[in-house]
Amino acid sequence: MRKKWQLFHATDFLSLMHPCFSFCRILGIFPYKINILTFEASKPYYIMSSVIICICCILNLALIHDIFISKVMNFEDVIESLETLAFYTISGFVVSTTHVLSGSRMRLLQTILEISSKLPSESYQKLSRLIHVKDILGNILLIVQSSMFVFNVQTFELTYLNVLDVIFMMYLQLIMFQMTMLYINCLCVLKSCFKRINDNLVYMQKLLVKDIKPRVSGIIWHTQRNQFLLIELKTLKKQHLIISETLQMMNITFSPQLLATIVMSLIETTIELYFYVVRWKDGVFISLEWQFSGIFLATTVFYTMKITLLVWACETGKNQAQKISTTIHDVLNSTSDEQIKNELQLFSLQILHRKNIFSIKAFTMDASLLTAMVSSITTYMLIIIQFFIMSHSCDEKSVIYTT
Repeated sequence: MRKKWQLFHATDFLSLMHPCFSFCRILGIFPYKINILTFEASKPYYIMSSVIICICCILNLALIHDIFISKVMNFEDVIESLETLAFYTISGFVVSTTHVLSGSRMRLLQTILEISSKLPSESYQKLSRLIHVKDILGNILLIVQSSMFVFNVQTFELTYLNVLDVIFMMYLQLIMFQMTMLYINCLCVLKSCFKRINDNLVYMQKLLVKDIKPRVSGIIWHTQRNQFLLIELKTLKKQHLIISETLQMMNITFSPQLLATIVMSLIETTIELYFYVVRWKDGVFISLEWQFSGIFLATTVFYTMKITLLVWACETGKNQAQKISTTIHDVLNSTSDEQIKNELQLFSLQILHRKNIFSIKAFTMDASLLTAMVSSITTYMLIIIQFFIMSHSCDEKSVIYTT
């Protein structure tokens, strides 16, 4: 039966994903209808989504034309123009890819819904505390960041057209953010499924450790227990295979959007830091105008938190999947039954052949990616700072020479 949705009190997959699905529906990127336990394509929603995506693509092309061809919008700065070009190009790619992959995404959500139906309500309760807070506060932070840009921007004087441009930019950012949050939510659900398999194996080990003296009743109990454990092992092995295939499907479905989001975050963070360094005075004093500092801090914190959250979810999900292999070997050392040992060895081989890693194209989403991004941004900023210090020194020498 359909249960009433409550904030922070999820009981199933649909109630857990309710805030994320609602935001996607408002943005026009959720062309599905939900019939209790199935996702179905909705013709009215799909038509509305197609119209919205077409309008976004047209506006993207029009803005790029106004900036670089007709020069209607003049930022008077090459770096800012390149940043705008990168944003509209990448966001347009994400929007169009999201619409094209809507069918694959619906099948993925249906598969995750079926897999997660075996999770207990307590698991959803714990996940809802993270996912609901993350989805709601993330959207609020993004809206606040865009609002600060509307009211505090100083590069050009705002007109009605400029406000519409910023609202359109906010809409594109919300779409990219929702795709990232949807991926993280699905990842957390799959991580809970891996954890349930691991918990069942740990409980199986406890049953094997608790031995009974070899009496007649004990022999019967051993036989029944081993048969039960064999059935349970085959079930867990089948569930693990389905979850692993779902993980691969999820990586393929979300790879284009996530790759574009990571590139966009790297570009925006680097350029915002560049603009902040440019405002240095005398190489020591940093301008702390509250309008500029607010935009800088909000943008940097938002992109940093988004990438950090994405990497954290992928890293913990990978560790949870790898933990199953260790538990299997612990169970293997706790039994002497040949049939159970053979089944555990087959399970172990299946895990070895299924590398459950969270990747996008050629990049593996783990802590090394976050470390590489931080190192790259730090290197860029050190080069920029050194360049400005050298330029400032050259200016002082030229002034002395002229005098």
